[in-house]
Amino acid sequence: MTAQIAPMPEERVSLLAEAPTILEVDKLSLSFRNADGLLPIVTDISFSIRAGEAVALVGESGCGKSITASAIMGIAPDNAEIGGTITLNGNVISGLSPRERRRLCGRHMGFIFQEPMTALHPTLSIGRQMTDTLRHNLGIGQREATDRAAELLDRVGIPRARDILNGYVHELSGGMRQRVMIALAISCGPSLIIADEPTTALDVTIQAQVLDLLEDMRRELNLAMLFITHDLEVVGDFCDRAVVMYAGDVVERGLSADVVQSPAHPYARGLIDAVPSHDDGRTRLTPILGTVPPVGQWPQGCRFAPRCPRADGKCQTRPPLETVRNTDVRCWYPLEASA
Repeated sequence: MTAQIAPMPEERVSLLAEAPTILEVDKLSLSFRNADGLLPIVTDISFSIRAGEAVALVGESGCGKSITASAIMGIAPDNAEIGGTITLNGNVISGLSPRERRRLCGRHMGFIFQEPMTALHPTLSIGRQMTDTLRHNLGIGQREATDRAAELLDRVGIPRARDILNGYVHELSGGMRQRVMIALAISCGPSLIIADEPTTALDVTIQAQVLDLLEDMRRELNLAMLFITHDLEVVGDFCDRAVVMYAGDVVERGLSADVVQSPAHPYARGLIDAVPSHDDGRTRLTPILGTVPPVGQWPQGCRFAPRCPRADGKCQTRPPLETVRNTDVRCWYPLEASA
C-alpha cells in the first residue's frame, strides 16, 4: 500500500517556518535505574514543534513513544535518568526540579491520555476536577472557574454542559470522556498539547469526531501538538511532520506527506504496508516479521536489522541519521523513491 497524501501546501510550509518554536527536544535520552545499573529506554531523540503545528511520534507498541512524552511532560517514573535538553517557549526545562516541572503542567503543557476512564478521578465530579484545575493554575474563584468549565465543555461539543459538571466519569460515553479530557487539557491556555493515542479506545466514527475536534482546537488556539500514534492514516491526514521511532531510536523524520507517501526507512515502509487498503479488499497485507525486541535486548548496530530484509553485516554498526531525499533517515540501505 502507498497512501495517497497531498503534499503540504507551500503557504502552510511558509507559515509554520515563521511561527515561533514552542518545544525543542535535543538528544533526549532516558534510562531506568535498577539493581544492575542503568537500563537504556530511549536514545538520542531530537525534534521540534512550532506554534500551530502537529508532529506525530509513530511506531509499534514498545518503541518508546509514550515514555518520551512522559519525559517531556515531567511525569516519568522516579527511577528515570534523563539526559539531553528540553526547551519550552525558549526556556530550558529539563534541569528543573520535579516541583518546578509540575508548575508547568496545565498552564504551559496539557496532556490528553489514551484512556480517560483511568485518567479522570472516578469519585470526583467532572466539575470538581475541572474547577480545581482552573483555580490551582489560574488563581480564580469558584464561580469564575465553574463558568469557565461550562464554557470549555460547550466548546468541545458537549451538550448540557452545566448538567455534565455535576456528573461522574462512569456516566459518560467513551467519546464524551475524551472530550472532557480535551477540555481539561486546553483549560488553562497551554501552548503545547501532548496527545497520547487519544482515539485508540474509540470506534471509528467517534475517532473521526475527536480528531476533527483536536484539529479545530489546534488551529483555533494556535497550539503546538505532539500526537502519539501507530496509525499512519491519522499521521497523513492530521499531522504536519512525523518522527518514526523503533526500539527507543528515531529511524526517520520529516514532513508527514514525505514519510507516508515515500518512506526511505524499511521500518516506515513496513508500517505503511501493514495498513489495510480501502480498495476492493483483494490487496494482501504485508506484515513486518518478528516483534520489537524487549528493553535491554536491543541488537548492536541497527536495532531494526533482525527484522529487515535488506540487512547485512554492515548493519552491525549503528547508522547515522542522514538526509535521504526529503527526510532524515537512520539506515545504511535506504529505500528508493516509491513509484
